[in-house]
Amino acid sequence: MSEKVILAGLGGQGMMLLGRLIAQAVMLEGKNVTFFPSYGTEVRGGTAYYHLTVSDEEIFSPVIEEADALIMMNFPSYLKFKDLLKPNSMLFLNSSMIDKIDNEMNIDIFRIPATKIANDIGNVVASNMVMLGAYNEVKNLVSIPIFLSCLKNVLKGRKEPFFEVNKLAIERGADFIKNF
Repeated sequence: MSEKVILAGLGGQGMMLLGRLIAQAVMLEGKNVTFFPSYGTEVRGGTAYYHLTVSDEEIFSPVIEEADALIMMNFPSYLKFKDLLKPNSMLFLNSSMIDKIDNEMNIDIFRIPATKIANDIGNVVASNMVMLGAYNEVKNLVSIPIFLSCLKNVLKGRKEPFFEVNKLAIERGADFIKNF
C-alpha cells in the first residue's frame, strides 16, 4: 500500500493542520509516512501545500512527482498541481471555491462543498476538516476515533473550544461522501 497525496489551498485554509493530522494518524496505525510542508509568504494569501506519502514500506523521498490524490481547496491550487495527477487517481475539490476544471483526465473527481458545509455548522475555518472527513471516507486510511484523538491532541489549551466544531466538520465531510 502506498498513497501519495498533495494538499493545497490558500494560506490560512488549514493545509498544514490537515496534513499533520493525516501524518500523525497513519503513524499511529503503524504505517510509514513522509511529509513535506511548504509555506512562507503563503500565510499572507499565497498557496500553501503539503506533500504527504503513506506506505506500508520504506519511503525514500518526501517529494511527489505523481500523485494518487489531490485535495484542493481553491482554484489557483488546482491549477498549480493538476498536472501531477497520474491516471486513475483521485481529485478532491472544494466545490465552494472551484467550479470549473479540466475534465479530460482519467480520474475520479469528488466535489465537496467544504466551505459551505463548514459555514453551515458555524465555522468556515473548519472546511479543511470537512475535506478530511470526505477524503478518509473514500480512502479509508484511518478510523475516525484515531483522527479525533490526534485532533484533540493538537487543539489543546486555548484552541480546545474548537474541537467539537472540527469533529462535526469531519463527520459532515464523511456524510457528504456517503450520500454522494
